[in-house]
This record gives sequence, structure tokens and C-alpha cells, in this order.
Amino acid sequence: MKTKLFVITPPFTQLNTPYPATAYIKGFLNTKNIESVQADLGIDVILELFSKKGLIDLFDVSGFKFQVSGSEISDNSKRIFALQDEYIKTIDSVIQFLQGKNPTLALQICQEDFLPEASRFAQLEELDWAFGTMGTQDKAKHLATLYLEDISDFIVECVDENFGFSRYAERLGRSANFFDELYEALQQEPTYIDSILISLLKAKIEEVKPTLFLISVPFPGNLYSAFRSAQWVKQNHPEIKISMGGGFPNTELRSLSDKRVFEFFDFVTLDDGEVPIEELIFNLENPNSDSYKRTFLLENGEVVYKNNSLKHDYKQSQVGTPDYSDLPLDKYISVIEIVNPMHRMWSDGRWNKLTMAHGCYWGKCTFCDISLDYIKVYEPVAASLLCDRMEELIEQTGQNGFHFVDEAAPPALMRALALEILKRKLAVTWWTNIRFEKSFSKDLCLLLKASGCIAVSGGLEVASDRLLKLIDKGVTVEQVAKVTRNFTEAGIMVHAYLMYGYPTQTIQETVDSLEMVRQLFEAGVLQSGFWHQFALTAHSPVGLYPEQFGVTKKTEAIGTFANNDIEYTDATGINHDKFSFGLKKSLFNFMHGICFDYELQDWFDFKIPKTKIHPDFIFNALQEQKDFNTKPNAKVVWLGGKPSAEVFTKSKKGRSWEMMSLTFHDKKESFNIQTSKEEGEWLVSILSKIAVSGSKNYTFQEVKNDFETELEDFELFWYSKPINTLREFGLLVL
Repeated sequence: MKTKLFVITPPFTQLNTPYPATAYIKGFLNTKNIESVQADLGIDVILELFSKKGLIDLFDVSGFKFQVSGSEISDNSKRIFALQDEYIKTIDSVIQFLQGKNPTLALQICQEDFLPEASRFAQLEELDWAFGTMGTQDKAKHLATLYLEDISDFIVECVDENFGFSRYAERLGRSANFFDELYEALQQEPTYIDSILISLLKAKIEEVKPTLFLISVPFPGNLYSAFRSAQWVKQNHPEIKISMGGGFPNTELRSLSDKRVFEFFDFVTLDDGEVPIEELIFNLENPNSDSYKRTFLLENGEVVYKNNSLKHDYKQSQVGTPDYSDLPLDKYISVIEIVNPMHRMWSDGRWNKLTMAHGCYWGKCTFCDISLDYIKVYEPVAASLLCDRMEELIEQTGQNGFHFVDEAAPPALMRALALEILKRKLAVTWWTNIRFEKSFSKDLCLLLKASGCIAVSGGLEVASDRLLKLIDKGVTVEQVAKVTRNFTEAGIMVHAYLMYGYPTQTIQETVDSLEMVRQLFEAGVLQSGFWHQFALTAHSPVGLYPEQFGVTKKTEAIGTFANNDIEYTDATGINHDKFSFGLKKSLFNFMHGICFDYELQDWFDFKIPKTKIHPDFIFNALQEQKDFNTKPNAKVVWLGGKPSAEVFTKSKKGRSWEMMSLTFHDKKESFNIQTSKEEGEWLVSILSKIAVSGSKNYTFQEVKNDFETELEDFELFWYSKPINTLREFGLLVL
């Protein structure tokens, strides 16, 4: 019997773009001519719920709460309920606007008498000054986002406490060492959100008629809905086999032993999904076969883990291009939370997701899951193949925005990709995650910008050199400052992941870390950031060897369900939670370019020590001397066009000699340089050779050799005023 696959992401992940796992799997299955259909049930449920019919049903279902005397309902929910006709009237047009289909509505939304307003709009006074820099479309998107969040608050209070736009019943999936609480929730009557999910799932299953149902669970906030979906299919279509994979099982379910999980799922697979799925298909089509790749299943009433397949995982060049067909790309909704520029990119706009490299080329950070394959197995994709995939996706989706979802994109591959994009004359917009390492020179950042890179995010983590060394980050704060300056000056936005509460971190180091962050924002080299509290995970070096980091696990017991986040005590005994509010509030203000003159003490309601960081530490780190030491194997690239040349004669004290004037035009302006005729002729010749559209990349040594075949004193010419001018307009040494 031929297998037909149905692959879903259960509610909820992002509103603006599909989570890419199902598209990756479908792209791989295409290379094997295996039929599959994918769905993002998260966006499907949201669009069903946030519609005219959905809100009529919602207010109808919640109505009984308002009729029961003594039921405690907030004034905010009472206000929303009273304004239900206004919400029902406006919802469809607002959703269309957020889908990009109804742009003229922005003018009405910005009048501020079109949308009903509840408590979320109270923050508008505080944020009013930000609207000065926002266009009408952005302001309207933000107001529409607040309007949706008001409805969400109403749902949480009056209908379903587990609702959230990018997660559902997340607490049931977080640190769930045992299956009991989730299992108990699944024995209850389906919630209102569940009923919407099930009605959509029922229609899809009846339409697709799959033999194998794959559920991708990237986060804890997808787990409950995954089980609800599997439960309904098991009860109503027991002939369909069901498998779970994705980020959550990869990190959390590696020691799974609770057999009740298999009342819902037939299989749970770990790590890269291609071969495990291929083997599941083979086993279903050949019932006597027993070949599995990294798969949990129930055998003779016991949970067993089988990894007896002889197949190797596929190389990245063999897995195909992600396939977004079946997904309603025109129906995703862009929302704007204006506080954080990087978070805005996560939630606004449709991004094609791709990966430059499997795993992490650094793979040493001690807080990270470096023992697991998704980090440990590093394999880059060739730049030409990446560009092929980008062109395929542009054709398939009509979108030219790309988010490379790497753990840390390798600088050499980013350089190769940028050159390939420019060579193919692709007009694309892209962003990715990096390490702030010294390879990101000023010229490399300019090249990345020219290729369409608009933003990077990277881990500064704890801005303390002692702790960065303990983390094994391979960077220093001074180096981070220089790299962020290079990106910023090239016009690429920089977001820093910041961490507090790392094992052995002292209060002094937390305060000094905040001072470093303050100085980085004040210097204008960081534009966005976010503080995360350290979490101890089972598969990180700190989790595997806690004694080396002054940490004691509260228990060595391994749960029968999810095992990743570990409770621990730190030898310092410091309660890091108390820093959370002050760190986040200060960062909010720094991101808006204000409050740099505040004392650090002003952000906390308890006594903190004075910082030991010199007030000009970052400023001094950025006063860098020009480096004249160019490596012979550095690539020399010209991003500009062909100049027009004019020869003229110059005379002085009775002597005459020929000069050349070269005129260049870039996108913004025209400029002129003058050289001797011989140097000018060589320059015109070499610029055509090293042009980014050329088929060969020339090294600095090759350029030097070329010059010296006919001329002398290359160094004198290379550091002369004409070349310095060209360096400012796109002559790059990489």
C-alpha cells in the first residue's frame, strides 16, 4: 500500500510566517517522490477564531459568565463584552489589513475612533513619542496589534486560560518531567480552542486521507495541541499511524519511558527527520521489516528505542529545497510590537526560512546543547546551492525575504553567499544569527549589506570577559564592541542576546555587565537586545558536568517524560530573579536612546554595588588604528560599476605628463579620482577583473602581482588617495 503523509505544525507558533519544519520535510519527500500534504493548524485556528463568525461564537460561549451572579470578571472584560458589536463589525477588515490585503484601512485605524479600545491601549500614552518615527502603515499595524491583544486578554479570562498567540497551554509542556498533568488535561472535555482545532483537523484528515500523520512539535507551546490532535485521530481513524518529531522531542524527550504517550502516538523520532521518516514509510509498506532510525515505539507493552537502520543521515545538499506549497502564505498576519526592533522582525513580514549550515561551527558554548546532533553535527551548504534554493523559493512563494535560522552562521559562508547573491544580481533581504567574532571586518560587513543583509543577532551573553571565557564563547567584550560597530556603520542592525544568572556570576559582574550594555547602546553600536535568565539544560556542558561550574543539581532522578530544564543551586547562593525587572526596564530605555545618564542604582529597588567598569571602556575600545597589514590571500572585490575615463595633460615647471580622470557613479552620487595615465589604465583593467560579477575571485597577492608586471611601488599606490576614495565606495578587501 502506497503511503500518503499529512504533516502539520499544531497551534501555536508565529502569526506572520510558517514555522519551517514541515516545509523542510515536504521538500525532502519531494526528492523521493513521496506524496505529502502539509498544514499549519496554528494560523488556521487563529483565522477561524479571529473572524466575524468566530467572534460571534466566542461572545456567545462567554456570555453565560456574565449572567452568573458572583462570577469575578474584570472591568476590562466587561468593557470588551459590552463592545462586542464593535469587535464583530471590525474584525474581518482588521485581519485583512494585517494580511496586507487592505492597506487603505490604515488611514481609518490611525484616526483612533475606528477600533474599540480596552486596556492594551492604555500603554499608548507611554509609547506616543515612538509614533513620531512611524509611518501610517506601521502605526496602524501597532494599533491593530493592541486590538487583537485586547481580544486575547478576553479569551484568556473568559474562555480559555491557556490561550496565547504564539503558544498554547505552554505550562503543560515546560519542564514536564512526568506526563501526569498533561495526561490528566487530555482526559478533560476539549476546550473551546480545542473544538476549533478538532473541527479543522477533521476536515483536513477527511480531505487528505493520509496513512501516516506526522506532527512537528518545535516548542513546549505546541505540545498540548499536538497530543489533542493525535488523540482525535487515534479515536476516529485508528488505521492512521501517527509520529511526533521536532525541536521539543529532540531536546526534551530523549529519555522517554512513559508508555501512556503511545496511547496517542505510534512513534516519536529524534534529531534530523529525513531518514527516520523514510524508515517509518518503509516499515509501513513492508510490515515484516523492523528497521528504525532514532525512534521510540511501544513493543510488547514496553517503550523501546530503536536505532538499527543502516542508512546514514542525508547530506545537506541532498535534502532538497523547502516546499511551502499547501500553506496559505497570503493569509499570515503581520503584527508590530514596537518595543524591540529584532522582535519586530520576528513578528512582522513573511520570511522564507533557510539554513546556511547544519549545526554550529563553533560548538563550544557551555550553556548550549552542544552534545546533541542539531548543534554537534556541523555541515555547511555550498553558497551556489543556497542561492539556487533562494531562487526556487522566490519563484515558489513570491517573497524575497530570507531568515537564515542557523545556530551561528559561519562568516566565510556568509561572505561566499553574499558574493554569489551579488554575482546573480538577486534583489533579496536577509538576516541571521552570528557569533561576534573578529572575522566580521568593516569590509565584510559592507559586502553583506550590499547583498541584502539588514540585521544580525548574536550572543554577547554575559558582558564580562571572565564569564565569556567560562562560557567558552571565544570572544571578548572589546571584540564584540568592534564587530557591532562594523555592522552598524555598514547599516546592518545588531541585536544582542544577553544573559544573567550564569553559574558563579557575582552581583558585581551583573552590574558590570549592565554597564557594558549601557555603553554599547550609548556608543550607538547596538540597536536591540534582550535579557534571558540562565537555564540549566541536561545536554549542555554545565548540565553534564555541573561540578565544574559550581552548580549542584537538586535531583539526579530522570523523569519518564520530558527531561531538559534542570533545577539547580548555584554555589554563590544569589537570587538572580530579583535583577530581572531592572535589567529589562533599563534595556527598554536604552533601546529608545534615553536614560544613559541614569545611575545604574536607579533601575533597582535594592542596593547594588557601583560598577567597576571605566566609563569610557567601550569608547576607548572603538578608537582603533587603521590596520595596514593586508593578508596576501585576502579577496579583493569591486562592488561598483565601470568608470568613464578621460586622459588629460598636466604641466608644471615646463614638464608635461599625461594623467587620467576616472568618473564613477554609484546609487547615490558620482565621484571622480585622478591618477597617472599608466596607473589609470591598470586600474580600469583590474576593476573589471575583480568586479563582483566576475567569474573568478582575485586575492590581494594576485592584484599586487598584476600591478607589478608593468608598474612599480604597489604599496605606495594602494595606500594613495585615489584608492582610499575607492575603498569608501565599494573596493573591498575580504
